[in-house]
Order: sequence, then C-alpha cells, then structure tokens
Amino acid sequence: MQTLYIDPGSPWQNGFIESVHRRFRDECLNQEIFFSIAETRVVVGDYRRLYNGERPHSSSLDYQTPDEFAQNLTIQSPRYTANLTAKVIQFSGSPQACRT
Repeated sequence: MQTLYIDPGSPWQNGFIESVHRRFRDECLNQEIFFSIAETRVVVGDYRRLYNGERPHSSSLDYQTPDEFAQNLTIQSPRYTANLTAKVIQFSGSPQACRT
C-alpha cells in the first residue's frame, strides 16, 4: 500500500475517500456525543461492521456488502486479494451505536 498525496483544497482528486469521509461523518460522528475514547472506539467499530458487513452498497458492488463483494472477488480471482484489502474501508470503531 502506498500513500498518495493530493493538493491541499482539492478533494476532487480523491473523490472516493472524500465520499467515505463525508458519509462516516454524517451517519456516525455527527449523530453522537462522545464522552470517552473507549465509547468512541465502540461506536466507530459498530459503524465499521454495519458499513462493511450489513449494508448493501450501490451498483458498483452489485448491491452487496463490501465484505460479500470481497469474499466473492477472492473466490473468483485470488490474485486481487491484496489490492482489494486496500479498498475495503477499515474504520477503527462501531454501527448500532450510530443512531440515524
């Protein structure tokens, strides 16, 4: 995995991750008031599990969850596994706790 830098103030250069950040902020972070780091970890972990494992995504993933898409891609094309790992969103925290 390689770090790629974009020009400051140019979010269109990395639209995918900007979209993920916006959705994460709107659907999780802005819905909660966190009183501790431990609580934040639980809430963000739940959101990550919901986002990757329970909620189907758009037509770009054939309306599958990212976990299902990754599993099917790995079965069909094992050589893409490492590349896919970099693309699956890895938040470090929880979904049920994010109330929408």
